[in-house]
Amino acid sequence: MTDKVLVCGSVAFDTIAVFEGHFREHILPDSIQSLSVSFFVPSMRKEYGGCAGNIAYNLRLLGGNPIPVGTVGADAADYIIYMQQLGIDTSLIRVLADMYTPQCFITTDLDNNQIASFHPGAMTRSAENDLTGHQACWGIVAPDAKDGMFAHARRLHRQGIPFIFDLGQAMPLFSGDDINEMLGLADVLAANDYEASVVEQRTGRSMADIAQDLRAVVVTRGGDGATLYADGTQTHIDAIKVDHIVDPTGCGDAHRAGLLYGLTQNWDLEDACRLANVMGGFKIASRGPQNHRPTRADIGSALNRHYGVNLLL
Repeated sequence: MTDKVLVCGSVAFDTIAVFEGHFREHILPDSIQSLSVSFFVPSMRKEYGGCAGNIAYNLRLLGGNPIPVGTVGADAADYIIYMQQLGIDTSLIRVLADMYTPQCFITTDLDNNQIASFHPGAMTRSAENDLTGHQACWGIVAPDAKDGMFAHARRLHRQGIPFIFDLGQAMPLFSGDDINEMLGLADVLAANDYEASVVEQRTGRSMADIAQDLRAVVVTRGGDGATLYADGTQTHIDAIKVDHIVDPTGCGDAHRAGLLYGLTQNWDLEDACRLANVMGGFKIASRGPQNHRPTRADIGSALNRHYGVNLLL
């Protein structure tokens, strides 16, 4: 049986600049109606990102076999080469020569406040990237253009490939009816606690009720761990202790990768959630979404140390 995972979502760049001052000293309430502000940013870095890119990266750290399904522009050549060097199958990354790769431009100040702009670029045509005919044991539909998320979900469902629905940053695009339609196609719902509350509000259903129609619902709660809803029960998964909290960017994607790996290996759902917590722990100790470098042995040791699970050793 194949161990491939179809990872549907955005493949993007994050350009992060640091303003060595405080926005509050330059953005004044009395002048907000005619705002024109320029910030000198001597420090800047460009990161590989996007939900599909981040999830695929973390799955490779675990020895998984991800196939990212994303749409990029001609400026993504270096990102594609980087993925290939990691051993990631890039056959379902579609390049549109006349468009730019999705990119988030972020300026942060010394208080860690952020001003961000997002250019969707080639992501607006993600629905055209047809995964039909590609076999996989699992998939995930992560944040992307709304029509692309629906297209991928329907194609996965039509082929009988179970998948995780990860609403994430696409949440503002989905009504209650939209969410219910996606839940009717998915096998697992993954959300953070805020997203879960919005899903409950828009659908009028609790997480426990939603879980009755799915294989599982997993709700992450930051430093408080995660909650697993499955088989009519609710189980708390303790968080791991992290010595250094550096940057939460991409932690949700790392968590999804751990959960996916456990599912592909037919692990118990609780153990899959424990691995997901471990992956989030490694990510949060590193700046940027793809700069942590634990080996599979490192991950296995952490899983055993924190939870007494030796499935990776």
